[in-house]
Amino acid sequence: MNALRLLPIGEIEIEIVRALIPGMKRALGSECEITRERLDPAFAYHAGRRQYRSSDLLDRMRGLLEPGMDGMVGVAAVDLYIPILTFVFGEAELGGKCAVVSSFRLHQEYYGLPPDAGLMRERLLKEALHETGHTRGLTHCADYSCTMAASHSVELIDLKGTAFCKRCLARMRRESDWSFSTLVQNR
Repeated sequence: MNALRLLPIGEIEIEIVRALIPGMKRALGSECEITRERLDPAFAYHAGRRQYRSSDLLDRMRGLLEPGMDGMVGVAAVDLYIPILTFVFGEAELGGKCAVVSSFRLHQEYYGLPPDAGLMRERLLKEALHETGHTRGLTHCADYSCTMAASHSVELIDLKGTAFCKRCLARMRRESDWSFSTLVQNR
């Protein structure tokens, strides 16, 4: 099995991307590594909104997939949007191989609060796992502690955990060709 790849997008600090690896490995039971490539998000910038269209990033990421690759999660520090929403923390191809997340609105400073790097990294991990769950066929979960719970605000991100609930885990096992023999559930 190939590793899940983390793709740095734009000026994201590599240490922020690297910090995702242990949590991704633990929750998914899969190897996880950072790509050598970096993606410049300039092509996805919308001047009128002063944001980056996440769907455009996903389209470009598809071209970076290698045969047999488990999947790819782009990690950015830019403000993401889709046309029907003001912003998104991330986006994924449901049942596909690509997802993208951003730390932009996950920083406490964005909300006028003192910095908390640990909290931002925890939020980013939750969102990376959430979007990866979508690539594995999962939809939003009604269990607010499950990483697949919908999160339209950082307060909702803070409520959920970094593990899949038993129902989502079972569904992911059924619908995915991934091997979950090494999966460790943190519950």
